[in-house]
Amino acid sequence: MTAPAPKPWIMGIAPYIPGRSTTDDGRKVVKLSSNENPLGTSPAARAAFASTAGQLERYPDAGASELRETLAARHGLDASRIIYGNGSDEVLHLAAGAFAGPGDEVIYVRYGFAVYEIATRRVGATPVIAPDKDYATDVEAILAAVTDRTKIVFVANPNNPTGTYSTREEIARLHAGLREDILLVLDHAYAEYIEGDAEDGGMALAARASNVLVTRTFSKMYGLAAERIGWGYAAAPIIEAMHRIRLPFSITIAGTAAAVAALGDREFVENTRDHNARWRAWFSEEVGKLGNAGLRAVPSQANFVLVLFEGDLTAEVAYKGLMDAGYIVRWLPGQGLPHGLRITIGTEDETRGVMAALRDLAGA
Repeated sequence: MTAPAPKPWIMGIAPYIPGRSTTDDGRKVVKLSSNENPLGTSPAARAAFASTAGQLERYPDAGASELRETLAARHGLDASRIIYGNGSDEVLHLAAGAFAGPGDEVIYVRYGFAVYEIATRRVGATPVIAPDKDYATDVEAILAAVTDRTKIVFVANPNNPTGTYSTREEIARLHAGLREDILLVLDHAYAEYIEGDAEDGGMALAARASNVLVTRTFSKMYGLAAERIGWGYAAAPIIEAMHRIRLPFSITIAGTAAAVAALGDREFVENTRDHNARWRAWFSEEVGKLGNAGLRAVPSQANFVLVLFEGDLTAEVAYKGLMDAGYIVRWLPGQGLPHGLRITIGTEDETRGVMAALRDLAGA
């Protein structure tokens, strides 16, 4: 008998592996593996979420009108050009599904977000990996990788899992170097953590260009990872094409209410940003003091730091040692980083604690 056979490109996908929350022996410890918000969620968002309990029998608004209008007002955008999805992951998949397929190529950088390869292979397109520049996005390398078959370029800014950041000038140069029929997707999952006014101009590009999509999420800065609310902004024809394959009810009533309320809680956002900036800087500086032991912190503009192990202490040994000490971080050999650990910036106690454990492991 012959069983149904999946498409060959589906079998080429390595399933996404999320950050762990328990140790090898089943203990629940401090989770610093998924870049979650250490301050929790806005009280206003929690209250809005709870207020929807009486609507469980109702379908969500398939047009997400309130969310789109609130986002448009908050960011000065055209609400009709906003798409939404089950986290920004779904929006990334929609972009690949609408604009790439068998015979096409999709470019992303080495050490880029794992979902880019999954979204590419899922539609039968061919992934093309551009070399990095010391773990950061290399604009020239991306442009050199473009061929007649290129349909999409994915760039996370700040990048995950490295935390590196491309400037406004670099993003403008990248966009200017791409053909107009290539979709540039700027993944801004961590954009709210960028210091000062150094944003990359991506949203302004999406507002005026015909081939730029910016994606964002409520999972990080807004502390709504459980509800999976993501969105994107692009020219009307791009959004219209993506809507054709979007799930009709991809975000929930409760999640939508929480997201709308979260957008209005500026104090929570500022507290989160300030906390992250303070402890990211402290943590990176402390890792720098372990340079003699071969540890190096990649400069980050996100809510995590990639720590490289370039001496006798390996990332694998450190990963297991931190787990024994009560901290789960992200070891990423599957993304070409067997020598690195991505460590989320947690609470003050968590950040000080994981740093103390790292010092002990490094013999400092």
